[in-house]
Amino acid sequence: MTELDAAEAVRAVLPGVREALEGLIRIPSISADPGAAADVRRTAEVTAELFRAEGATGVEILEVEGGKPAVVAHFPAPEGQPTVLLYAHHDVQPTGDPAQWTSPPFEPTERDGRLYGRGAADDKVGIALHLGAIRAYQGRPPVGVTIFVEGEEEIGSPALGTFLERYRDQLAADVIVLADAANFDVGVPALTTTLRGLADCVVEVRALDHGVHSGVYGGAAPDALTALCRLLASLHDEAGNVAIEGLGRAPAPTVDYPEERFRAEASVLDGVQLLGTGTISERIWSAPTATVLAIDTTRVADASNTLIPVARAKVSVRVAPGDDASKALDALMEHLRSHAPWGVQVAVTPGDVGQPYTANAEGPVYDAAREAFAQVWGRESVDVGIGGSIPFIAEFADTFPAAAILVTGAADPHSRAHGTDESLHLGDFEKACVAETLLLAKLANR
Repeated sequence: MTELDAAEAVRAVLPGVREALEGLIRIPSISADPGAAADVRRTAEVTAELFRAEGATGVEILEVEGGKPAVVAHFPAPEGQPTVLLYAHHDVQPTGDPAQWTSPPFEPTERDGRLYGRGAADDKVGIALHLGAIRAYQGRPPVGVTIFVEGEEEIGSPALGTFLERYRDQLAADVIVLADAANFDVGVPALTTTLRGLADCVVEVRALDHGVHSGVYGGAAPDALTALCRLLASLHDEAGNVAIEGLGRAPAPTVDYPEERFRAEASVLDGVQLLGTGTISERIWSAPTATVLAIDTTRVADASNTLIPVARAKVSVRVAPGDDASKALDALMEHLRSHAPWGVQVAVTPGDVGQPYTANAEGPVYDAAREAFAQVWGRESVDVGIGGSIPFIAEFADTFPAAAILVTGAADPHSRAHGTDESLHLGDFEKACVAETLLLAKLANR
């Protein structure tokens, strides 16, 4: 199949694919909400039916203990051809306050060439990309295809390891395409080759047995909140570099990420300085971070003239590619214990860990992907990192070490994944469908 053939085939099926995507967006499949369990299952059922209608065999909705429903469907490989696993996830993030959205989060709405709605970019578009490629081949792709759509990525894929172990034979593939990333910009295709990992914990600072009058005892007796603030401030040096000993740093990327563009995309206010040193791409893709995610203490509305006896915070570290997330968590916890001011009591409770990922971005599969992207977009693709964490990618790499893994997607820096007014650029969506269709043809020829 040529680029022209792929473009024509996708264009013919695209209206129906978009209709399917909009139907998926309308289902509020929020995996973090126990009250949305029925909607999560309904999204799995709709996804299963979409691929069953295209002639997939062995279409199943599978679960493991403590996990959410996942969809597996197969299009058997022609004789002598490889099998490609196409991954996406059907669960979505909570919406926050719906009043902050320009249009209702679960009502897909087109504005200025973009489709708005929760899951439009992360990651129900991944389901639509795979559906578009399958429909472009009328259900008979030139290689074997296994569709795998999980339902718990937005809560960290806690049961994925068990799932991969139990259903390893059903998911085994020569090539794995994980459609849960973003392009470098609108009109600039990208392959994601590195991702940071994640480690977090909760730190509790206790200074007093109970609250006491700030006027009577203040000036000599410490309060827990001030101590906690000093402790959290020790996570960075004056330039904003992470000051936790023992964290690794990956080699600097070569991609130019202009500061002006970054400031605009990150919505940094005028006059606010950026953190850290080095290039922007180095700081957000290759260096570790330390972030205070939340603090438990007295609300301003409930404040009184009292020295606070105890305060807590949740702290997160993004782990550089090539580092080990478990060791990074140990380093974070040791830092918090050893930097407590004034001898206050500190208790640290470990949280989640997700390993970083570095791809071997060479070889015939990557060559095929770069060729497909270049033909469809009319420009070379960019190898990028992701500052965020997608721990399941490392789990796939560990489970299928011989498979070539491509991390792709149709989102872009303007998609606002996880935020209000999440959206998908419809022009790049079509190109991504064509590129995936063309990639399958190139993998067959190789």
